Amino acid sequence: MSAALTYHTTCLDGLIEAGFDEHKLLNKARESLSTCLAAIASLRRNQEQEPQTIKTPHWVSKSVGNYTILPNITVAKDGSGQFENITAALAAAPTKSSSRFVIYIKQGTYLETFEVPRNLLNLMFLGDGIGKTIITGNKSVQDPNITTFTSATVAIRANNFIAQDITFQNTAGAINHQAVAVRVTADKVAFFRCSFEGFQDTLYAHSLRQFYTQCDIYGTVDYIFGNAAAIFQNCNLYARLPMPKQKNTYTAQGRTDPNQNTGFSFQNCAVDGTPELKANITQFPTFLGRPWKEYAVTVFLKCYESAVVDPAGWLEWSGDFALQTLFYGEYFCYGPGGSIVKRVDWSTQIFDSSFASKYTAMSLVSGDEWLPATNLPYTLVL
Repeated sequence: MSAALTYHTTCLDGLIEAGFDEHKLLNKARESLSTCLAAIASLRRNQEQEPQTIKTPHWVSKSVGNYTILPNITVAKDGSGQFENITAALAAAPTKSSSRFVIYIKQGTYLETFEVPRNLLNLMFLGDGIGKTIITGNKSVQDPNITTFTSATVAIRANNFIAQDITFQNTAGAINHQAVAVRVTADKVAFFRCSFEGFQDTLYAHSLRQFYTQCDIYGTVDYIFGNAAAIFQNCNLYARLPMPKQKNTYTAQGRTDPNQNTGFSFQNCAVDGTPELKANITQFPTFLGRPWKEYAVTVFLKCYESAVVDPAGWLEWSGDFALQTLFYGEYFCYGPGGSIVKRVDWSTQIFDSSFASKYTAMSLVSGDEWLPATNLPYTLVL
């Protein structure tokens, strides 16, 4: 239901972006969805038991282990695989697979824009490493008939998708405004040792449950955005040089209803900037996030925050919009940008571990139900 409301909001955003007014029928549908969400949330609260101490299961902090991933098909620019481009390999992948199907993408730069469709379940992209296997595109909202949603170099719509050891790029540049490298509109999607490189709106964590571990994410304005329930563990966030007079924001979360079970959680991540930004940091203030939508939720748990993070921490979207309804929190963050002395008063410093646990992989994305099957490293608790 949370995802349905997100899809509806995306339709409205697309109409507005294309120059149309909000449609009355769509607004009526939004009201109906919100009513349903409230009813579901009430039932969920009534069914909840008293909180209990969570014992750490044996599979928490799972390591990759000594196993070999065997590809089903190979993509290679040099002709040494079955296919020379990823689009052709996707066309050959089985639909509605009940087992993992691995596409190995050899080292090379693949200038392709494509979508992984809904029927390609349990698909995995396996590359040769960050900076070696590169998938790149340059669509932006400055192109004819392109919106933020359709600008993605790679769009993931298939549930249970995994990507490992790949760089995803959108090279449109800061001057072309919104330009997405990856958009994820699917459930139980995971990325391991991947790099997402763009400027404004790099990573569109659009909807449903997502997990990112040991990834690098580069951008400028609102560059991790959307309304997914998304966990980021041990990732590096690198703010880049934006356009003149712009301010950087790492996140722009898009929760539109207080009963949606969505939000962004960054755990044990490094919040930093590129050398070029660090050399000009006084000209380009950089913030943890700003509220794209009224009930935005973003938390940073035990993250390192470098000196590029502005002392205020967070930025308004427009005046006092969402400042009374958002939840922006930090839990024992540290580093030169982690001081809480000058934080805006509409953000929250979390000191209660039981409260912070609401934003772990166990709670936010029900990670115990699906992360073990990914064979990726993860932590379910604080």
